[in-house]
Amino acid sequence: MTEFEQWLASPVKKLDYQAQHAAEQRQTQLTKPAGSLGKLESIAIQLAAMQASEQPNADKVQISVFAADHGIAAEGISAFPQTVTAEMIRNFAHGGAAISVLAKELNADLDVINLGTISEIEPLTGVTDVRIADGTANFFHQAAMTAQQCQQAMLIGRDNVEQANNNNVALYVAGEMGIGNTTSATALASAVLELDAELLVGPGTGLNKAGVKHKTKIINQAINKHRLQMKTPLDMLRYLGGFEIAALTGAYLHCAKLGLPVIIDGFIATVAALLARQISSEATQWFIYSHNSKEPGHRIVMQALQAEPLLDMSMRLGEASGAASIVPLIRIACALHNKMATFEEASVSAKS
Repeated sequence: MTEFEQWLASPVKKLDYQAQHAAEQRQTQLTKPAGSLGKLESIAIQLAAMQASEQPNADKVQISVFAADHGIAAEGISAFPQTVTAEMIRNFAHGGAAISVLAKELNADLDVINLGTISEIEPLTGVTDVRIADGTANFFHQAAMTAQQCQQAMLIGRDNVEQANNNNVALYVAGEMGIGNTTSATALASAVLELDAELLVGPGTGLNKAGVKHKTKIINQAINKHRLQMKTPLDMLRYLGGFEIAALTGAYLHCAKLGLPVIIDGFIATVAALLARQISSEATQWFIYSHNSKEPGHRIVMQALQAEPLLDMSMRLGEASGAASIVPLIRIACALHNKMATFEEASVSAKS
């Protein structure tokens, strides 16, 4: 067995149901009608099981953004040029992007990992350059990645989670950046769920109706071309994915193996979560779904995962912005759970 195969075969950590039960019992004793705080109660209970603690927390947060370019962009599937990927990496480093602002507001550590822009980028503070290649190959003509490249990208995601876990973070948040990656994610969802791309395709960075129609045609033709070669989830990821989507998939799997709670962002991140589930069905126990993306395919993928997001804010930016936006909500849920008085402590009569 290779190192990659050994890692992939390692088990997912089990939730602590004793801590979950204790948290459920505490919620019944707090000075409020049972269930009156709705999802704020269930968030705290879920996190208690994940953290093996009756008093969960969301104090220390790691945010990681994986970035890469996509060869499929050559087929005219994006409203923006590929140079934007590298330009946005610089924007992340200089603090001008949405996720940069959110990380600062949350007092969270922000890692930006460049797995493969089409051009090399100068050294930047806060950016780790691990370029696998000058973007993926064009999956309209050939597999997006070699098997080795796909594994390398997944292990980069794994290693980032390992580092976060060594830093004792309470929550892991991951996002992506890459011109063309909604096309890649849509193709993956279409292949995994065996659905026509027309049901899933959205505007991405802002395509018009003609652009969406063209994007749909490209995805369907590419899937038909590679269908016989795509026998496993890893095959699908290799043929249709991107370096950053593979890194997200690897990161999500490793969070589940280590028992580190992870917040899932929007459409592209949720497709990576879907792939992680296809590889290891129990991994989803460690996922917290943040929001409903405006990308039309997101709801379909969420239904396939039998998942319910915490918020619906009409967002579709990516780069972990939706996932980061729910951290304050999770912190509030923990504070209410940990700091509210019980009926006994407050000398308040409980329900008879």
